[in-house]
Amino acid sequence: VSRIWAAERAVANAGERARGAVLASEAFFPFDDVVRLAAESGVTAILQPGGAKRDPEVIAAANALGLSMVFTGSRHFRH
Repeated sequence: VSRIWAAERAVANAGERARGAVLASEAFFPFDDVVRLAAESGVTAILQPGGAKRDPEVIAAANALGLSMVFTGSRHFRH
């Protein structure tokens, strides 16, 4: 499953409940596309493990969009 498809399904399923919600992911965000989608959907904060090479870009996008982002530093699922 692609990360953007999963995020699109999540916010579509949430509908208006996405406004003011927190999006949590077990996977890191290698690009800012999900961050932008979350912001457009009204999500106000994101939790993710971090660790992607592009974390600085993802953080910059979250900051620019007014989203809080928390890095957990751990993953429960291992490939």
